[in-house]
Amino acid sequence: MLDSRNHLPGKRKYLLGLIVLSFIAVICVAFSTTGSDDFDISRREVLLRRLGHELLLQSGDSTSRVLPVKKIAENEYRISFEKEFTFQPDSLVNTARSLLAQDPLSVDYVVNVLNCGSSGVAYGFAISKNKKDDIIACRGRVQPKACYIINIKFKQEGLTTAKTGYLLGILPFLAFLSVIFFRARQRKTLPEDGQDTRMIPLGSALFDAQEKQLTINKEAIDLTGTETRLLLIFAMSPNETIERSRLQKELWEDEGVIVGRSLDMFISKLRKKLEPDPNINIVVVRGKGYKLEVNS
Repeated sequence: MLDSRNHLPGKRKYLLGLIVLSFIAVICVAFSTTGSDDFDISRREVLLRRLGHELLLQSGDSTSRVLPVKKIAENEYRISFEKEFTFQPDSLVNTARSLLAQDPLSVDYVVNVLNCGSSGVAYGFAISKNKKDDIIACRGRVQPKACYIINIKFKQEGLTTAKTGYLLGILPFLAFLSVIFFRARQRKTLPEDGQDTRMIPLGSALFDAQEKQLTINKEAIDLTGTETRLLLIFAMSPNETIERSRLQKELWEDEGVIVGRSLDMFISKLRKKLEPDPNINIVVVRGKGYKLEVNS
């Protein structure tokens, strides 16, 4: 027996393709934003090197080098210097704020100035996107000249948050497409033009929708156009209840006319033509619609 559940009409294929393309788009966005992240991380490292450069200039050193910036952990960096220097905490805070404001990935961060030998914290502060949460101490004091290392740890939000927001934003759209697709899958409509609907077995009968004919006990029974379309709907969903409203919609809505009693009349005519085969019967499902019962 032809099982319509294995059939995917053109509109359903279109919906499936749209969903697949949407998922591909999400993946492409994820990878493309990853590329943007790489660029901004490189920009961040340049800004950190600039921070070291400004500190040396503020201490009166215009000749010694800022050593290569190292990434020591996820979202944590280290600035090292060739020679000893001195710094003012106020200048360090203001310079860090000014430079890192140009970094789209830098929202919240903690800066610790470490002594090279002992790795003890000589000075530290924390900056937040909410200024009231900033932690800044020991302002106005000049730190002695020594070998210092600056560690900066970022709480990464920026583009990662934007990417997450974008992906979360597209999920409802994908869910909406999925609902449409699966409803379309469940809704078994008339086959499209070109589908092979010849000789559909129904019990011991054979139904030829193209020729508008039933063959029962080797006897051909002609069907009208409406009877053919009605039986084809049932044949696509044997032993399943089909709502009355759906039958009316699929039979007559395209013609602009829906007549309630017309359906009962065609059901009655179709029942009579199916009577020679006791294995086929159209039954009323009270309060719901009709069902084509087919016994093998």
